[in-house]
Amino acid sequence: MNNLTMSEGARPLLDAVVRHIRENVDPITEEFYRLGEGRADRWSYAPGQLELLETAKKKARENGLWNFFLPNAETGEGLSNLDYAYIAAELGKNPLASETLNCSAPDTGNMEVLERVGTPEQKEQWLKPLLNGEIRSAYAMTEPDVASSDAKNIATSAVLDGNEWVINGDKFYISGAGDPRCKIMITMVKTSPDAETFKQQSQILVPIDTPGVTIVGPMHVFGHDDAPHGHMHIKLENVRVPKENILLGEGRGFEISQLRLGPGRIHHCMRSIGAADRALDMMLDRAINRKAFGKRIVDLGKNMETVSRARIDIEAMRMMVLKAARAMDVLGNKEARIWVSAVKAMVPERVCQIIDQSMQVHGAAGMSQWFPLAEMYTGQRTLRFADGPDEVHHHVVARAEVQSFQDSNDRQTGPSTSGGRMFEGP
Repeated sequence: MNNLTMSEGARPLLDAVVRHIRENVDPITEEFYRLGEGRADRWSYAPGQLELLETAKKKARENGLWNFFLPNAETGEGLSNLDYAYIAAELGKNPLASETLNCSAPDTGNMEVLERVGTPEQKEQWLKPLLNGEIRSAYAMTEPDVASSDAKNIATSAVLDGNEWVINGDKFYISGAGDPRCKIMITMVKTSPDAETFKQQSQILVPIDTPGVTIVGPMHVFGHDDAPHGHMHIKLENVRVPKENILLGEGRGFEISQLRLGPGRIHHCMRSIGAADRALDMMLDRAINRKAFGKRIVDLGKNMETVSRARIDIEAMRMMVLKAARAMDVLGNKEARIWVSAVKAMVPERVCQIIDQSMQVHGAAGMSQWFPLAEMYTGQRTLRFADGPDEVHHHVVARAEVQSFQDSNDRQTGPSTSGGRMFEGP
């Protein structure tokens, strides 16, 4: 559990990723976004944008930098979660980097689900083009009319009618569903309302062009629609899909969620470390090279302490994320859930704070389109809801601590003084 060293076999891959970002991704990033400005259809890509992206993807694939996110799978690079943590931190420093290596959310989680539980037919139809980077996908779980942080509340219904599931419901904040390349949604539905609590939900593959699927429009985040990716409001009205589109089997939705959300949650945190590093670099560049009141900005007020705290927080987060990744490798996703919740509760909040401090050092321009900080902040703030709000993850960690403390007291007289009971290695 405490061996957080990257494997020797993965080190050349990390070096190659850093080189790929520097040589193939950083040079096209500004032009990619410039081309997208003022396009007539916000829910499409402007001429030249996808060509730039596909060129970078082609170079990555030719160099073997592809599908790193799938741990120990023949279809991916076969990296451990710990090894991928180091690589994902680099991907988090550029908004296009993950996609050029086919490691973007929500596709990563969807591909992992299809890899683990998909039928051969489902894999051929959907996993294969996803692994090839030919299409994009979405994960449709959250609903506007229920508190979706408690997945037991999911109310979208799926009723079997002959050889078809008939689906009705309302979903929102469905990330990536606005992308014209998005072809398939893994959809959380209620198939067995009379079954025991954790057997009521299922997950079904719903092609996004199925009759009855209506994309109402984007949910705005801090006033932005995030086009063409989007976080869409979707209505499903008498949507019919084949019976065979169910994943793993009826009533196994929660089982699939745990399979998907362990790696997916930690991937976000891995990339967030890279975003925090980037924000600190920008803070330092601004603070060292600008003056006010006769001093460098870094020497004003408590800015030196701000820099110190940011670096300390980044390294603390890095250690926590690496430890969580190691726990997944050693203990398995289910047993590592406490570590996963711990980093999910900690990292986005701390990264938000570092980006906010970087904006402050930049002055008013830090909130403007001249710098990426406002967009970076929005992304990190969104992560405090994605895959479960902070409160849910704090509850998971605290509940485990309470239970462990009580179990310890049952075995001995007086409280335990060891501390960190649930986080001790096996």
